[in-house]
Amino acid sequence: MHTKNKIAAVVISALVTGLAGCSTASSTDVTSNQLAKKDSTLAAQYNLDVTKVPAQNFDLSKFKLNTPRDDDKAERAGKVMEIYKSMLNDKSAPFSDPEWFYTDPVTGAMVFTAPNKAMTTPNSKNARSELRAMLADDYATPKNNFTIASTKDAEKYGAIGGHMSATLAVDWVSTSGDYKKNGAFATVIGQIHASHNEPLKIVYRKLPGHEYGSVYWNYETNAKGDEYKFRHDISTDVFGQSGLRQGAAEPTDGIKLGEIFSYDINVTGDIMHLTFVKNPGAANKEVKTFDINLAKGHVDGDKYDQGYANDYLYFKAGNYNQCNTGSTKCTNKGLKAGDYAQVSFYKLNLDQ
Repeated sequence: MHTKNKIAAVVISALVTGLAGCSTASSTDVTSNQLAKKDSTLAAQYNLDVTKVPAQNFDLSKFKLNTPRDDDKAERAGKVMEIYKSMLNDKSAPFSDPEWFYTDPVTGAMVFTAPNKAMTTPNSKNARSELRAMLADDYATPKNNFTIASTKDAEKYGAIGGHMSATLAVDWVSTSGDYKKNGAFATVIGQIHASHNEPLKIVYRKLPGHEYGSVYWNYETNAKGDEYKFRHDISTDVFGQSGLRQGAAEPTDGIKLGEIFSYDINVTGDIMHLTFVKNPGAANKEVKTFDINLAKGHVDGDKYDQGYANDYLYFKAGNYNQCNTGSTKCTNKGLKAGDYAQVSFYKLNLDQ
């Protein structure tokens, strides 16, 4: 269930050029025609080296990675591939995957690709190539996560508040799926996750046949215990419009595939401050800002929402493909058929 959030926004205006949707899985399997659609000046603009793997271009020292493969480590048999912090940032051989996580050979971007069907994490039907912030090495310790100021014993966590920002482009979203499902044709590109629910999911969604896609963010009400079944997302539009259905008008105020934009998530005290910029760094940029109190609860009058005080939180960034072959009825005919999502990051910063 999605309802419109009444959280205030501030606006300014813009557009940008960028990457065209690419239907290949690998940095080594790109046709010259597709390469011609990419802007080779982006590598210099964002100080990226096309010959280096992601952890050499970006500070990933506080992240681990999940990719949509079966894990080959004995201790994770039958589970999704998890690349530990030490593996991701190994100075002698930092991790890269030619299909799902690599450096774009033209732009230098950090590329996350995820198919419509693959190995998934236990509580999800959706494949992902995604970073998870790890403030410690041990999952079990509160020091691995952060919280908000109103949390009792907040000092036992790894941080109170935190700041993550990204500059990116969505290169491709699946062209198959059920128009009645918000997950079809969509991917989540940034998150704050809590113990069970998610106070923030930043979503890009573009309907087949549309030139423009939409960027919006969801606040998931934090229903707990016997009321957990009543949790739901409250959607707030940023660029374009959430919840579009087949036959809907083009969201011309939205963002095209390959168009570069940015998001900034800054949790200070109890307040989550969000800033989105279309055409960052240009004179005609468009900026939208939002604020929400994560401790207060009952957002939009929801009686089951308990807020996120006394809960642990962690950042995620990358490509959490919302298309699957079950609930969203997406097909899985391969990347050449367009059954995947792909996201390119030009900047990613975590300050905690």
